[in-house]
Amino acid sequence: MSRFLFVTPPLTGHVNPAVGVAAALTARGHEVAWAGRPEVIRRLAGDGAEVFPCAVPRDLPERDASLKGPAAFRFLWEEFLIPLAEAMAPGVRAAIGRFRPEVVIADQQAIAGGLVADGLGLPWITSATTSAELVDPLAGMPKVVAWLDDLLDGLRRRIDGGPADPRLSPHGVLAFTTRELLGPAALSKGVRLVGPSIGGRAPTGDFPWDRLDPAKPTVFVTLGTANADAAADFLNAAARGLSRVAGVRTVIADPGGVVEPVGPEVLVLPHVPQMALLARVDAVVCHGGHNTVCESLWHGVPLVVAPIRDDQPIVAGQVVDAGAGVRLRFGRVKPDRVAAAVTSVLDEPAYRSAAEKVGASFRAAGGAAAAADHLESLLG
Repeated sequence: MSRFLFVTPPLTGHVNPAVGVAAALTARGHEVAWAGRPEVIRRLAGDGAEVFPCAVPRDLPERDASLKGPAAFRFLWEEFLIPLAEAMAPGVRAAIGRFRPEVVIADQQAIAGGLVADGLGLPWITSATTSAELVDPLAGMPKVVAWLDDLLDGLRRRIDGGPADPRLSPHGVLAFTTRELLGPAALSKGVRLVGPSIGGRAPTGDFPWDRLDPAKPTVFVTLGTANADAAADFLNAAARGLSRVAGVRTVIADPGGVVEPVGPEVLVLPHVPQMALLARVDAVVCHGGHNTVCESLWHGVPLVVAPIRDDQPIVAGQVVDAGAGVRLRFGRVKPDRVAAAVTSVLDEPAYRSAAEKVGASFRAAGGAAAAADHLESLLG
């Protein structure tokens, strides 16, 4: 059979979709390997995953939660993506030399994967774990486009990368969404809307399932894995607000340990088995991260979205436009606003109906199996 190499950044939300696709390829008899951070990949894909290690810059700065808009975009590229690519490039090149893949799958934020594969003349696919880059986010901003082009040109010279845009491979883009969520945005010809890649992930630990009451609605609150710096005020407002909603049980993911106790109806845990929990909840409050949104909608669960930065406002807008949830302003959240928003999505059946419609489109799109089909089509 054939060999496929996945190149991922050290970010849970970017590894998880690739895990499902890798599992689908493995089930078909193909060989799969990874280039990235072994401890992150093996935690999500399992201890048996074959991983070629890639370096990460020692001095990647923590981003100030107050950065928004153009400042956040500049920070993302100048301080994170470009240094990360430069650090990963030798590991990616070594992985390709040792594993000799026939196809490389490069995450949009692991741009070394696309540039190195392109420079070596290998077929490669972009893995788009969010829909924000599927449309041109820089349309109408020629100075920003020129600035980014200069950054990428400098990176290409330093790592001996190919000329292609590392965000959108000429061989195709796997987009883990569907039109029902994405909306009518114009897409380039190579984009494949395969729906979310669900499955293939390693077990994530125990959960006190006996604390949930099937007779009561359950609400899950999470800000994902990369927002601990901004979490405290929001999570505490959600805890206080939802503790006052009669007949509702709340589960809060609190990896930073910032939530103050409010009562027995609010269960606070550092980590939860998210996919298993989503099958048991009635509403989700989150930051608009693409993975959490898609995993919730996969289960037909309506959302309250409070985007913080980056692609999250775009994803939150898609949820609202699809009719599958309501939006809050993250920086101005109050307990009563969270309670009112959650009550709204629980009490109004239209939100769940819309969420179920999007979820049905996800399953029809094929997810990891459809992604694997496209990857196999690149084989000679």
